[in-house]
Amino acid sequence: MTATDPLRVKLIEAAERQLATSSDHEIATRAVCEAAGVSQPVLYRLFGDKRGLLDAVAEHGYERYAELKAAQERTNDPVADLHVGWDGHMAFARDNPALYQLMFTPRPWSRSTARDRVMDLLVATLTRCAAAGALKLEPRSAAELILSANVGSALDHIARPALFDDPAPSHRMRDAVFSYVLTEPPVRNDPDPLHTAALRLHAQLDLAGSDALEPAETALLRRWLERITRPDRGGAVM
Repeated sequence: MTATDPLRVKLIEAAERQLATSSDHEIATRAVCEAAGVSQPVLYRLFGDKRGLLDAVAEHGYERYAELKAAQERTNDPVADLHVGWDGHMAFARDNPALYQLMFTPRPWSRSTARDRVMDLLVATLTRCAAAGALKLEPRSAAELILSANVGSALDHIARPALFDDPAPSHRMRDAVFSYVLTEPPVRNDPDPLHTAALRLHAQLDLAGSDALEPAETALLRRWLERITRPDRGGAVM
């Protein structure tokens, strides 16, 4: 059975509907099977158990999230796109609170990769920021900070839904973390121009590569750039 198998999709959608209407954000496999018109052995054959079904629902949620991100217009200003992305993340949490919690609340037994895949989307935007000279940190380090802040704000808003009516609290958090990871354009009196240039070159390699270098040379250049930009290097801008 593939991820697009109609029966599998039917069960995932039934589970998501039940999750959304449940007061405790839980599902019952029997009720899911009844809603999908299948027997419980079919569910266990497709997903293994309830945990497997919940992981599949979380992955389905990621696909919806990714579709929204893909529909977001990509401009020539990656920093502006980053701001829009924060608000889009909050909107997804507002519109899908139970699904959002399933995707982002830690579940020790979970094998879902939804959160990691959301991280990868954010890293891609931040790599564009770095290539434009707008990032103080390595893209993945910046993404870890931003996603943690974005998820924390979203979960807090889900716990207190009235907060969604006023974007100011979310934007205060956004501006605080963005000020830590982003440069202020234009960059003046950079205390470590080598660190800044290395970040930018590394990001440009990630985006476009280089036909001028052999693969081994590119790998060596990446290693040098990573050594220059690593957090524990003396004099690095944090």
